[in-house]
Amino acid sequence: MKIFIKGSVLLAITIFVLNACGNSSFKEEVKLTKSSVQSAFDEKDKERNQTINKVNFYLPFGYEIKEKTANNMILKNGSKTYILFYNPLENSKSEVVYKASINQHKNLDVNKTFKKGNKLGFLLIERLKNDMCEVTVGVGGAKLTTETRSSNMASEAKEMMEMAKSVKAKK
Repeated sequence: MKIFIKGSVLLAITIFVLNACGNSSFKEEVKLTKSSVQSAFDEKDKERNQTINKVNFYLPFGYEIKEKTANNMILKNGSKTYILFYNPLENSKSEVVYKASINQHKNLDVNKTFKKGNKLGFLLIERLKNDMCEVTVGVGGAKLTTETRSSNMASEAKEMMEMAKSVKAKK
């Protein structure tokens, strides 16, 4: 019986330590993601190389447009799916899409905004199950959303910010 109790205590301690490590890892990934999104937001816009539905934007190598509607595009990069939403009536400093995005979530782990000149950028992260996160980045009237592993958040969110900040509707 003593062996069973010792084994149970050891198992409980192991689970506690592993959970604590998982949280610190998530916190580190969030820190890296905030930094990479901030740097992408501060960089010069990437050259726009796509025009769809009177909207110009930058689409990185490897991405393709799978589906398009009046205000949305489904983008693919390998097995990853991204949703690009844009409101051509909103400019790059608009808060409409940002506020609407916040209202869609109940448990945001990250709600960060960035301002530079006449642009308002944002990063939203909601932690899901199995080390997955829903990541949304946006600038003014454009946003991109995807689900990704926390270990991939920084690189994916950076590319997403590069795309979101490049979105420009033709008048």
